[in-house]
Amino acid sequence: MKLSSAQFKHTARKNLHDVRLQQALHRLQERFVGARAAALTDIDDLPRLRAAATEIRQHALTHLDVYLEQFERQVVASGGQVHWARDAAEVNRILLELAARYQVRKVAKSKSMVSEECGINEMLAANGIEVIETDLGEYILQLAREPPSHIVAPVVHKNKEDIADLFVRHHHRPRTTEIAELCREAREMLRPHFLSADMGISGANFLVAETGSALIVTNEGNGRLVTTLPRVHVAITGIEKVVPTLEDVSVLLRLLTRSATGQSITNYVSVLTGHKRASDLDGPEHFHVILVDNGRSQLLGTELEAMLRCIRCGACMNHCPVYQNIGGHAYGWVYPGPMGSVLTPNLVGLSEARDLPNASTFCGACAEVCPVSIPLPDLLRHLRVRQLEQGLRPRRERGSLRVWAWFAQHPRAYAWASRLAARLLRAVANRRGMIRRLPLAGGWTDGRDFPAPSGRTFRDLYARRTSS
Repeated sequence: MKLSSAQFKHTARKNLHDVRLQQALHRLQERFVGARAAALTDIDDLPRLRAAATEIRQHALTHLDVYLEQFERQVVASGGQVHWARDAAEVNRILLELAARYQVRKVAKSKSMVSEECGINEMLAANGIEVIETDLGEYILQLAREPPSHIVAPVVHKNKEDIADLFVRHHHRPRTTEIAELCREAREMLRPHFLSADMGISGANFLVAETGSALIVTNEGNGRLVTTLPRVHVAITGIEKVVPTLEDVSVLLRLLTRSATGQSITNYVSVLTGHKRASDLDGPEHFHVILVDNGRSQLLGTELEAMLRCIRCGACMNHCPVYQNIGGHAYGWVYPGPMGSVLTPNLVGLSEARDLPNASTFCGACAEVCPVSIPLPDLLRHLRVRQLEQGLRPRRERGSLRVWAWFAQHPRAYAWASRLAARLLRAVANRRGMIRRLPLAGGWTDGRDFPAPSGRTFRDLYARRTSS
C-alpha cells in the first residue's frame, strides 16, 4: 500500500468538506459505538475481564521469544512450516518462493491488514499471479483500486449507490441498490475463484502457541473457503499476535468481537491447525505461516511496547473525534485512527508520518474503550517528544515551545506575560466576547469563535478572592 501520511493535513481538510464521507462516518458512529456499549452490558465484571485480557497480552509480549518458538514447534509437529520475515521484502520473497514451489497461478485472499502492510497484492500481480480479495469490503476496494479506510469495516466510506455503480462497471449486470442483491451478486462472482485458486492467503487474529494454530474471526464464510479449498494455505501475521493457550483466546474473543462490531461472537471462529489429514473431509494439502516483524521487535522493551498488545478491534478509531470527522484515508497508510497514529510512525519511520502523533485531541476516549488498556494518549505524547528531540516539528512550533518553556521556568516573567496576554486577547474580542481570529494560532479559530478571557488572569482572580 502506498504511503501518503505526509499528506495528512491536506487530505484531512478535504475530507472535512466531503458531504458523502461525513454521512458515512456518521452511520459508522451510530452503528459501532452504540452496538459496543450495548454488547458490553452482558459482561458481569467488565473491569476484571479487561484486566485479564491485558495481562494475557502483556505476558505474551514479555515472553514473546518463548511462545513464538513453542508455536513453531507445534506447527511443525502438525505438518506445517513457519517462515520468519524481518520486513515486507522478505514476506514477498517467501511468498514468491512458495508460489513457484506449488505452481500457483491464482491466489484467493481473506482480509489481512498485514498483507496490505507488505504490499502483497501488488507484488503478486507484478509477477503474473492473479489475486482475488474475497472479503466483501476488500473485494469492493479491489475493484475500486482503493485502500481500506477502517480495519474492521474497510469500505465504510462508500454507500450502496457507489457500490452499485462499481458492480455495473465490472460485472456488466443490471444495476441494483438492494443490499441483499449486491451481496448475492458478489457471491456469484467470487464462487468460481474459491474453486480455482491454487493458494489461499489469510491473516490471523491470534496465534496459539500450545497448539500451533492460526485463529481467524470473520462474519463471512469466505475465510473458511480461502483456508480450506485451495491446495496451499498461507497465514501471514505479525509476531505480536501469539498467545499461550486456547483458553487465553476465549478471554480475548469476548472483548474483541464486542469492541469491534458489538457482537457477542462473530459468525465464524476458525481454528486452523496444520494441513489436511487422511481423516479430514477438507483442508489444504500444505500449511505455511509467515511471521512478520517489520519493525515490531523494535518496540519491545520501550515506552511504546504496550502498542503491541493491540488486538485490532477498531474501537479506538470508532470513538476518536478526529477519525469520526476525517475518516481513515487521511492517515495515509494501513492503520488509521489512534492506533495507526502510534503504529505507522514506528513501522514506516517518524519522519514519514510526522503529523500523525498530533492527530489527537487527547480526550482519552481511545484509551477508555481499548479492551487491552493501551494508554494511547501517553504513547502519542512519547512520539511528540521524539519529534521535538529529532527536530521534526516546524521551526516556528519548536521556537514557540522553547519560549513557553522559558517563561514556565521563570514564574515572575510568566505572571507578567500571562497578564499581558489576557488583556490583549480581551482587547481583540468582539462585542459578544468572542475572538474571530486568534493571533498566531489561526487553526483554533478556522471553524469556530474562541471565547476571550475576562482580561484578568487566574492569579488576579484568586488574589482578589483571598483578600476579600
